[in-house]
Amino acid sequence: MYSRDIVEETFRLKALGLTDRAIAEQCGVSVQALRHWRYGTRRSPQTEADRTAYCPVCGTGALDPAAYVYLLGLYLGDGYIGRIRNGVDYLSIACCDTWPGLIEECARTISTVFPVGAFQVRRQGCTEVKGTSKHWRCTFPQNGKGMKHSRPIILEPWQQEAVDECPEPFIRGLIHSDGCRVSNRVRKKTDGGWKYYEYPRYFFSNTSQDISNLLVHALDRLGISWRRRVEVKLPNRDAFIVSVSKRAAVARMDEFVGPKY
Repeated sequence: MYSRDIVEETFRLKALGLTDRAIAEQCGVSVQALRHWRYGTRRSPQTEADRTAYCPVCGTGALDPAAYVYLLGLYLGDGYIGRIRNGVDYLSIACCDTWPGLIEECARTISTVFPVGAFQVRRQGCTEVKGTSKHWRCTFPQNGKGMKHSRPIILEPWQQEAVDECPEPFIRGLIHSDGCRVSNRVRKKTDGGWKYYEYPRYFFSNTSQDISNLLVHALDRLGISWRRRVEVKLPNRDAFIVSVSKRAAVARMDEFVGPKY
């Protein structure tokens, strides 16, 4: 019997595009074992039910709401779902290498939401944090063809219920993906000349108005004041920028978001 670490490593290598034979040689297992883990054999109805029990759609699982909505925020900003084969998918979240703490937290959250091992794929300037499962498309029904801004992004009732229950980690996930906390420097003319002031503020920028609407809805639930403007980033594509700058609102955000790390 092989350890779970070896099994998860074979899925990680398969997601990287290695052949079954190359994976078998690298991990010291047989090709037959690889295919058994990936595709399985005929299972009893009870065994199949056990494997899908944690899925909130085709099973009876109850997701950790705080972990799920944080991962949902990351997914809506920098995530996508890809297909390996035979119904096995991988969830991928792109994390900037500037924030190693975010990479670690993303990996922990994936394993908290689903009982799967998360692995990392290094890219130029970023790291993809991935996990494989047959149920990612159930858990994130917003997946689809094309860029997110080109199609409606609407939460299912059970997702909206989770966000309304835990708006703070949802906002945190969105800010960690497509947002930031910065020090804003402004210049003001006085009788004695120019004076400079610095104050912190949060920014969120996304080309999907629907995703922007999800953020401001969560902010409204917490009574956090915000402003939104539209900027043209690319031809025929607008960016919806949400800012939180009032002192009390920033202080409230600092309680559960804070700077990236």
